[in-house]
Amino acid sequence: MALNKALLIGNVGKDPDVRYLDNNTKVASFTIATTERYRDRNNELKEMTEWHNIVCWRRNADIVEQYVKKGTQLFIEGRIRTRNWDDQNGIKHYVTEIHADNIQLLGRKPASDNGYQQQGAQQAYQPQTPQARPAQQVPQSAPLNIDNADDDDLPF
Repeated sequence: MALNKALLIGNVGKDPDVRYLDNNTKVASFTIATTERYRDRNNELKEMTEWHNIVCWRRNADIVEQYVKKGTQLFIEGRIRTRNWDDQNGIKHYVTEIHADNIQLLGRKPASDNGYQQQGAQQAYQPQTPQARPAQQVPQSAPLNIDNADDDDLPF
């Protein structure tokens, strides 16, 4: 048995590159950054950022094209793939990618039609104000009668 699964939560590094292959299949590629924060031996806060190459096909590429921009926070579930090629000088190159099977948009609801409110040259999320909910009444359940085991409805 084998398992090849990657789970990532991170922010998109640049706007996705969407293209069509010869057979009219849509593919989108972009990078996301995951940042790990920790304290070193001297109790100083350190950050380590890792960049991941993401590839989305067909319907996922449609979603990426429509909703994903630089700075979007995403949850990605996919498979790790490594591919290689030789350049014009005969040098072999390798790249590791995550082929996304599931994409979920995280963060806050978009503030404008194009997805995010513009602030200078950067895009930013608009904070959402939580809505007050009316209190719900929890129904009272009948006490369990465990003395008579013949009265239960269990199928086993």
